[in-house]
Amino acid sequence: MREGPDIARVASLVGDPARANMLNAMMGGTALTATELALEAGVSLPTASSHLSKLMEGGLLTLASQGRHRYYGLASAQVAGMIEAITGVAEAVGPRRVRPGPRDAAMRVARVCYDHLAGEQAVAMLDCLFDKKLLLREDNAIRLAPSGASHFATLGIEIDGKARRPVCRACLDWSVRRSHLAGTLGAAILDKIIAEKWARREKDSRAVVFSPTGRQEFARVFLG
Repeated sequence: MREGPDIARVASLVGDPARANMLNAMMGGTALTATELALEAGVSLPTASSHLSKLMEGGLLTLASQGRHRYYGLASAQVAGMIEAITGVAEAVGPRRVRPGPRDAAMRVARVCYDHLAGEQAVAMLDCLFDKKLLLREDNAIRLAPSGASHFATLGIEIDGKARRPVCRACLDWSVRRSHLAGTLGAAILDKIIAEKWARREKDSRAVVFSPTGRQEFARVFLG
């Protein structure tokens, strides 16, 4: 047996359809109960509990208790990035589905990817940040340019450079098949978008819907 990471074990955890549906449901960054995840997976509660135990043992989930309730969430942004990347591969090479409906169209424009913005708007924003040289490409990595921190500070976006997560990270966007911005900066930008009420989270969906004014403001600040 070759040495190195056990890819097959992680792949087997994600590869089960019920577990894949559960993981995808948590991509909105919201912790969910076993009952809610059972509904997402279309399985009974005992079956869902068995799947969740396997995902916990595999290190893909975290568990938090609040009163009588237990909430499951993705273990890290790294796990979320893996799910997003797998979704992109499935979109590219998997069976073709029925033409997406309105909710799917909204998801392609803008959505939450764990704790940061994804979709067409997010990819366009990253391109613009590169063009303005506020972010720099280094091989396959992204780093903050010297002028970047002060620029974002003027927008009221504070960058947590002491966090365990990277400030900037490329996350492959499944719908556009190019990268959008993850990391603590990506999360802080999404927080600002929601705090400024430029956009709102669609109920029971990962879609992020911009108001007409919010779309203009987002374009002025991040795409101009």
